[in-house]
Amino acid sequence: MEPARSIVSIQHPAIPPLSRILEPVESDLRAVEEILQRSLESDVEIVRLIGKYVSEGGGKRIRPALLLLCARMAGYRGEQHRRFAAVFELIHTATLVHDDVIDGSPLRRGRSTVHARWGNHLTVLFGDHIYLTAMNEALRADDLRPIKILCEITLQMIQGEIIQAHLNGRTDIAEEEHLEVMRRKTALLFSGCARVAAYLAGLPPDGEDELAAFGLNLGMAYQIVDDLLDLTADPKILGKPVASDLREGRLTLPLIYLLEGGEPRHREMVGHLLKDRDFDRVPLAEVVAELKKQGSLERTRSLALRYCDGARERLDSFPDSPARRSLLDVCDFITSRTF
Repeated sequence: MEPARSIVSIQHPAIPPLSRILEPVESDLRAVEEILQRSLESDVEIVRLIGKYVSEGGGKRIRPALLLLCARMAGYRGEQHRRFAAVFELIHTATLVHDDVIDGSPLRRGRSTVHARWGNHLTVLFGDHIYLTAMNEALRADDLRPIKILCEITLQMIQGEIIQAHLNGRTDIAEEEHLEVMRRKTALLFSGCARVAAYLAGLPPDGEDELAAFGLNLGMAYQIVDDLLDLTADPKILGKPVASDLREGRLTLPLIYLLEGGEPRHREMVGHLLKDRDFDRVPLAEVVAELKKQGSLERTRSLALRYCDGARERLDSFPDSPARRSLLDVCDFITSRTF
């Protein structure tokens, strides 16, 4: 890839808010919200109660928006894109519910996590319930190709979670290993959104692959920015404690880059953090200062920008349209987000 654009572009004031970026699919997103609310309803009281709580938690809806925009850009004119946009968001929600149990996270989007309110047992079952609800909704389309895509992605997401758990607590993780976990856990779901949109629009295989590659690059950029925010964000804006990955014994990309330098003091610092799971011996401010000094944060930002540039290139073959312009703006939003 070409050298990344200046980090200044991450904070570019011309980037419109997400609500304006998504205007071309505003009505579609409202329909998706209705499907999501209906899907989380139940005649079982506890399921209905937890479903209502999850539904009220909201979210950026990046994944369904990605599918809707890609479908619109590719010329799709039906309504099944709304159904599958909801399906992808349900699958994403199920993974978050399960992840919070695995990580022991107390907060999600500024509110108590499901497991913090209802305990691990009910939460694991509810996560399973959401996933099966998603697959049941997908089956209503009576089309096996998207189901196959969804199943393949979900399998790789679970494998990514297993790999990450296996690497937990280690300081010898290479960049390639970490990026592979990102690809499986996050980027493939983005890629699937774009691929299903291309399939619905009837694009040929090369066009489908091109959109899927767009989604994959976008998803990688999204997760790399997450690695940055975990160390540098305002917790009030982020909606959860900062450095949560470190508190759970996981290295993020900036720390992996820091350790690549091989300085004993850095390895000792990170070793303390992974062992203590807190910042009593090594203050977070000291960690961030060292990451800035060694260029680890800048290197991480540059990689996010390169992935976004790669995503933009995949849209070159599509004609100009409001949806295409919105997808380009999504790239900028992802690299400039603070939550």
